Amino acid sequence: QVQLVESGGGLVQAGGSLRLSCVASGTIFSIDAMAWYRQAPGKQRELVATITSGGSTNYADSIKGRFTISRDNAKNTMYLQMNSLKPEDTAVYYCQADIRPLSGLRYYDYWGQGTQVTVSS
Repeated sequence: QVQLVESGGGLVQAGGSLRLSCVASGTIFSIDAMAWYRQAPGKQRELVATITSGGSTNYADSIKGRFTISRDNAKNTMYLQMNSLKPEDTAVYYCQADIRPLSGLRYYDYWGQGTQVTVSS
């Protein structure tokens, strides 16, 4: 069974920083693209950043220049370094990954349970 577990969320003042982690565990054959999403209260879930297995990245316009996505393939871990945080960054942050399990012949979409990020003004 494959699991994604996020950590690193919390309460921070505007202008501060947080680093989120997402660890994939279980019987994994390989991990393709990974991504961070977020969902603020009363809003739809939105894509924050993506990273391919080769390290190519893409970012939402709202966080460009402030957030950095990265991954450590040897540790099956993805990160989101968030700097210059704003109150509008307050949301539950979810990690998502395309993972091929050992028992599977194709990639499946997996999600973590989410971690709360709250930025106070």
